[in-house]
Amino acid sequence: MIREREYAALPGLPITLLLLVTFGLLIYTFVNLDDPSLVTVVGLSLALVLNAFLFAGVFSVNPNEGRVLQLFGEYVGTVKKPGLRWANPLFTKKRISLRVRNFESTRLKVNDHEGNPIEIASVVVWRVVDTAEAVFEVDDYQNFVKVQTEAAVRNLATRYKYDAHEEHEISLRGNTADIAEHLKKEIQDRLARAGVDVIESRISHLAYAPEIAQAMLQRQQAGAIIAARQRIVEGAVGMVQMALDMLSQREILELDNERKAAMVSNLLVVLCGERSTQPVINTGSLYQ
Repeated sequence: MIREREYAALPGLPITLLLLVTFGLLIYTFVNLDDPSLVTVVGLSLALVLNAFLFAGVFSVNPNEGRVLQLFGEYVGTVKKPGLRWANPLFTKKRISLRVRNFESTRLKVNDHEGNPIEIASVVVWRVVDTAEAVFEVDDYQNFVKVQTEAAVRNLATRYKYDAHEEHEISLRGNTADIAEHLKKEIQDRLARAGVDVIESRISHLAYAPEIAQAMLQRQQAGAIIAARQRIVEGAVGMVQMALDMLSQREILELDNERKAAMVSNLLVVLCGERSTQPVINTGSLYQ
């Protein structure tokens, strides 16, 4: 595995000024020759060619950028210090951006853990941290990020349910923070060899596939109704129990089991009914 190593390139501004001055002196000497000989002309010509060749070694490095240097296919090092720099003109200098980037995957149609078809997409924030790995370990690191991100999203969707039916279950819709952390870890594991650091990853789109969206909406509504009914019944039973206990403790009424059953039935109807009840006033005795 090729790892990044920093190359200390020479400052480019002094060398550029020196080469310009040298070029000017050579031109001045060449023009002002009184009786130039062949040797003098050839020497000055070679000096001008050498000067122009040395100019090819001048290059610039922008902030948050790296230049990967190679000599005849061999990795020499990476220059990251911004400014005008100079290195061997025979070096090839490939520009690599170290800036933070983001990638949004396309909407993928996959099956969740229960086999339901869903649409899912993600946003990944990443940057190159090892230029040598990004250039030499993978063919195209930007395309590698794209392909591996989509593969990680597909794998994540098949491991979790779209919606959880139990409180302890982790779902794609209900546990966004946990899902985002799992997605980031999986993408980072896949991109480790490409010299890429995943800063953040989140699901940007999540929905049932159109062919089952209506059925799943009805299922969610039914689940919500059942959950609400359960809460209502639990609360009503608690209120009935509290009413009976308070009547007994304060000795307001002594009710037999049959009358308690009737009272419980009436209270549950009042508390659990969807419509408001119409009270009936009993003007006779309690048992009429």
